[in-house]
Amino acid sequence: MSRRSLEVLLQDCGNPVELLRNQITGPNVYPGVPPEFTNWRDEQAAWQNTCVLFNQSYHMADLAVEGPDALRLLSNLGINSFAHFAIDKAKQFIPCSPDGYVIGDVILFYLAENTFNLVGRIPALNWVRFHAETGGYDVKTELDERSAARPDPFNRKSYRFQVQGPNAMKVIEKVLGGPAPDIKFFNMAPVEIAGRKVRALRHGMAGQPGFEFFGPWADGEAVREAIVAAGEEFGLLQVGGRAYSSNTLESGWIPSPLPAIYTGEKMRAYREWLPDDGYEAKASIGGSFASDDIEDYYLTPWDLGYGHVVKFDHDFIGREALEKKAGEPHRKKVTLALENEDVMRAIASQFEKGEVRAKFMEFPSAVYSMHPFDKVTAGGKTVGLSTWIGYSSNERRMLTLAILDAEYAEPGTEVIFVWGEEGGGTAKPTVEPHAQKEIRAVVSPVPYAEAARKVYVGKGWRAEGGPVS
Repeated sequence: MSRRSLEVLLQDCGNPVELLRNQITGPNVYPGVPPEFTNWRDEQAAWQNTCVLFNQSYHMADLAVEGPDALRLLSNLGINSFAHFAIDKAKQFIPCSPDGYVIGDVILFYLAENTFNLVGRIPALNWVRFHAETGGYDVKTELDERSAARPDPFNRKSYRFQVQGPNAMKVIEKVLGGPAPDIKFFNMAPVEIAGRKVRALRHGMAGQPGFEFFGPWADGEAVREAIVAAGEEFGLLQVGGRAYSSNTLESGWIPSPLPAIYTGEKMRAYREWLPDDGYEAKASIGGSFASDDIEDYYLTPWDLGYGHVVKFDHDFIGREALEKKAGEPHRKKVTLALENEDVMRAIASQFEKGEVRAKFMEFPSAVYSMHPFDKVTAGGKTVGLSTWIGYSSNERRMLTLAILDAEYAEPGTEVIFVWGEEGGGTAKPTVEPHAQKEIRAVVSPVPYAEAARKVYVGKGWRAEGGPVS
């Protein structure tokens, strides 16, 4: 049991950047499923060409929020509008700090009257828990931690599967024994699979249509087996942990904003509430972008492509700061397509003795910390940050998701992506001695995959780079 708070830890360490850049924590793991069911290249291809099953039952935390004040609590924390939010709908939930920087990004499900569930990385859920406990709200919360952060990893409350791809609807119709629910994007409906009652969310990832299914943990294996059997004739592949983390490169969602909680007197009470051994204390930072000021790692809603869903039709924490930021210039989210020749040169350095090699590039995901921040330059100056990197077998490219100054964000612009850490690398065990390498890159649309750009038109957050409001 932790005896200290995050605030005490930060006071002891002096600089949050030094703490997080040298944290021993590697990238988020995807437990509970094999690294590969077939091979990650075929699994990537399947979400564009046939159909896939993403098993999301293990790697995300769930927070149940119930009570008469539940909606008011969430509205007071979320930057997007709750005006038309209703039962059987879901939305992106994005809370910010009082200074208008993003704390996290999760999916919020409106399950029943006064009953909600939030699913995703823990920072946003911790922020909700803190305000539920300290803000005088008539609510109760129950946290169901991800498998990697619990002593009983295979005893979650709910399973969660996504069926995506061009053949997804054929698979879904077969497993349901009839038409899929005729509901709009991010709406829910009850269905039955393998004799079990299931909640279905209309969804899509990597630009392909599909549904998310969830229900009680005990029903999960029967539901999964039924989906797999129904998908056999339609080319369905189950996606393993290696390929899963690379799908965001094609769909354009940045999964790793560093929670903006390490500075500011207004955040002190929260840091005193957080433990010294939780996610926020272990949130490793990696990459070529290096600043001594932790606030340089904070991101705004506009950085993440969420600016268009910031709605000032309600009071929420960070509203005043965001009203000021709304009229300022904003960086823009883009995809960087790295030049194959330069990537191959970096990889070739692994086979050349007598010189310091480049940082090793894992395939398909080359992320080696929980929060990657790589420097993007043009004309010798830093013009933005890359926040996720990996290889798409579908596109035959190394891609990154980046945030650039607006004048450099037009598709076709040539920039430099800097791979590897300064001074031969930090103390993270995922970092070997290496030399930084400059890799040419071309600014490209986000989402990168053509199918994603077409499918998400008019659908909200990926079409515009932000969530469904």
